[in-house]
Amino acid sequence: MSRARQPPLVTGISPNEGTPWTKVTIRGENLGTGPNDLIGLSICGHNCLLTAEWMSASKIVCRVGPAKDDKGEIIVTTKSGGLGTSTVSFKLLKPERIGILDQSAVWVDELNYYDMRTDRNKGISPLSLRPANPLGIDFDKGKVPLKDLENMFPGMSGDFTSENFSATWYLIENHSSTGFEHLRVAVGNLKKQASKKNEGSLAYVKGGLSTFFEAQDALASIHQKLESDGTEKVEGSMTQRLENVLNRASETADTLFQEVLGRKDKADSTRNALNVLQRFKFLFNLPLNIERNIQKGDYDVVINDYEKAKSLFGNTEVPVFKKVYSEVETRIEALRKLLMDKLLETPSTLHDQKRYIRYLSDLHAPGDPAWQCIIAQHKWILQLMQNCKEDFIKEQKVGGVGLELDRSSALNRISLAAPVKRGGSFQKPKDDSWHYKSPQQVRFVEKLSDVVISQLPNFWKLWISYVNGSLFSETGEKSGQVEKLKKNARQRQNDFKGMIEEVTRRLVQLVRGALLPSSLSELQLRQYGGWDTKTPLSGCWLTQVIHTVRLSHEALSALEIPNDLLQVIQDLLQDLRVHCLLTTLQHTEEDVKRLAKKEDWVVDNEGITSLPAQFEQCMVQMLQSLKEPMECKPGEINILNLDVVQDKACEQCVSIMKVFIKCLEQLSIKTDGDIDTSHLSVDLASPDLFGSIKEDFSSKPEQRLLIILSNCQYLERHTFLNLAEHLEKNGFTTAEKIIRVSIDALRQLDEYLFETYIEKKSDPIVGSLEPGIYAGYFDWKDCLLPTGVRSYLKEALVSIISVHAEVFTISKELVSRVLSKIIEAVAEEMSRLMQCVSSFSKNGALQARLEIRALLDAIEPYLTSESRSSFKQALEALPQLQSGADKKLLEELLNKFKSSMKLQLNCFKPASFQPVKR
Repeated sequence: MSRARQPPLVTGISPNEGTPWTKVTIRGENLGTGPNDLIGLSICGHNCLLTAEWMSASKIVCRVGPAKDDKGEIIVTTKSGGLGTSTVSFKLLKPERIGILDQSAVWVDELNYYDMRTDRNKGISPLSLRPANPLGIDFDKGKVPLKDLENMFPGMSGDFTSENFSATWYLIENHSSTGFEHLRVAVGNLKKQASKKNEGSLAYVKGGLSTFFEAQDALASIHQKLESDGTEKVEGSMTQRLENVLNRASETADTLFQEVLGRKDKADSTRNALNVLQRFKFLFNLPLNIERNIQKGDYDVVINDYEKAKSLFGNTEVPVFKKVYSEVETRIEALRKLLMDKLLETPSTLHDQKRYIRYLSDLHAPGDPAWQCIIAQHKWILQLMQNCKEDFIKEQKVGGVGLELDRSSALNRISLAAPVKRGGSFQKPKDDSWHYKSPQQVRFVEKLSDVVISQLPNFWKLWISYVNGSLFSETGEKSGQVEKLKKNARQRQNDFKGMIEEVTRRLVQLVRGALLPSSLSELQLRQYGGWDTKTPLSGCWLTQVIHTVRLSHEALSALEIPNDLLQVIQDLLQDLRVHCLLTTLQHTEEDVKRLAKKEDWVVDNEGITSLPAQFEQCMVQMLQSLKEPMECKPGEINILNLDVVQDKACEQCVSIMKVFIKCLEQLSIKTDGDIDTSHLSVDLASPDLFGSIKEDFSSKPEQRLLIILSNCQYLERHTFLNLAEHLEKNGFTTAEKIIRVSIDALRQLDEYLFETYIEKKSDPIVGSLEPGIYAGYFDWKDCLLPTGVRSYLKEALVSIISVHAEVFTISKELVSRVLSKIIEAVAEEMSRLMQCVSSFSKNGALQARLEIRALLDAIEPYLTSESRSSFKQALEALPQLQSGADKKLLEELLNKFKSSMKLQLNCFKPASFQPVKR
């Protein structure tokens, strides 16, 4: 067995740096005993054994491979010594790339001649290849946006191979932060490249000079040989044989390398195809990318790619490019159709509509997509409005209408609240019964207004964007498309105005069909009518409708829509306000008719019931409910300034007053059986001294007459005057006429009722006088000396006192009026009876004078000029008293009468009918 040798030791390498495939000489110790002993050689980590040539135990020649490490050791491995070490290192340099047009005398390995890396964010054209670093220094790119560079250098390019190359652009883009010293080095590199290029073929010849010399020597030797032989022109000469030999050698070489060269050609063609695919991969991948981006909804990316492809390949004559670009156009056409369908799709937001219009503008879609969208939206709004009406009509027909509010009268609402004192303010009762579901027409108007308010503003904004050109992108602006479309918009202003008019007119006609069918023609009613109008809406619901329509008008006015386009809504509001006014007055009249049923016949200290207060509150609430409809919003007029409306309102108000007066008349003629006494009660809280007998009085017709007369008096002096003030405050300019006519009618009723009551009360008293005077066959010609006032006169006074008590119980203010009238009748009857006596005896004259004087003294506070005249005539018909004894007797008998009936006669004293302090 041989003795083991020392491990290999590398002590030197020449050269100590170089590019891959550089030939190097390695020197050292124990580098092997022979070629077979060398089993491993690595430089910078790359195995170089295949190219190693063992020269001796201290020398090896090899070529450096493309190692990963830039610098590394040289390790030799032998069978005899094992793994060696190294005291030196080798530096691997980056090789200079030989360009596609550079001359070379040696075989060049297949390298990637093209740096196909592109910066997508910089928008580099796929036709432009990134050139090798022309300056020979590291890139130091800044953050200058590509758009800014395009704006600074219009029509130029930073591509080194472009015809429009701009050196300034290139430096800003790739070396914006490079120092001045590095730029000086770059200038030197450019100069070296320029000088190297100028050397050109000379450098190539110098590099292969020995080869040229060898060829020259061979040709010269052959030439000498041919000259010495002298056989240049002899057939079969050495030249001919040499040619044949060379041809056979060429054929043999072709045969030997045909397969290899064929594979090389195929590889070259494949590489060229791959280079083309890589170079133009943007175009070849574009159809698939368009499809993917459309599915993802990235329409902006699709449009940008299409614009780039169109600028690069739109006019290409290359068949394969034309084929691919044709497919791109097919996809883009499908995208145009898709976007148009989405644009015309409803419902859609304004943001989406603008987005799709911009996309179609950038894609140069035919026609005017924005105008088509406006037309579609117009039809959609009209259809929504019509559908809204049809849905409610259908709901009405199938019986799906919810519980509608039965009109609750003002009187009913008043009865729900606590008793309201006269002069106090009216308050709406807090009761759950007030919360009903809205009537169908009211809900329809609200829904219809919601449709218009939600759709018309976006429709108007879309038009404004169309007119000012903000719908379109910068692409259209650059190509002049915006100006063209803006011009189209200006030409279509009348068409759009017609659309707005149609929408507002449709809104108005649908509302009129639901609430004001009488304002439409038969043809319009067939289209917009169909509602159940058997139960008309009350004033409160009409007020809510007016409020809804006003909100719609305000919302549309806020869009700065011209007033002439909204005038139809103003006209509708005016008609609705008039309709609300007249309907409220009509319903109030119906409420007033039912007030008679609520009469409780309970009088207060002033002798009136709650009926006048209920009537006043009913009227005041009516005016309060009319406050919002009658209020004039901007652009509206005071409907009471219209002569027709003023006349109708005045007529209706007078009718309400007369209806109430008619109620009073009906109450006065009701019999005891017609009166519902279930709700009657005595006001125990009242300090009225006569409260305990009110229940008995309530059932007497005479008492009801007095109560109504007292109410009439209060209505004339207070209620009607208060109503006149309320009417004037609420804009009723005919308030004075209304109250005047009403007071005239009230006075007629008062006079009629008063005469009726007087007739009922005075007739029995007057009728009892003549029988009382002649009772017991009394004769004025033959009678005894008077001993006092006879019973008939006392009975008449007691009857008058009972009337006084009855009237005083109801109303103190009526006492004087009633008693004065009754006493006039009594005085007239006494005058007639005295004048009918043919003659009086002395005692008869004294008896007659005593009774007339007693009656006069008792009722003196209630004498009127008529009654005084009648009593005077009665006294004048009597003979005068002649003796003093008769006069003295008369005075004694009068004093006796007054003393005996002092208690009864006190009620006739003035203090007795003054208001009692409570």
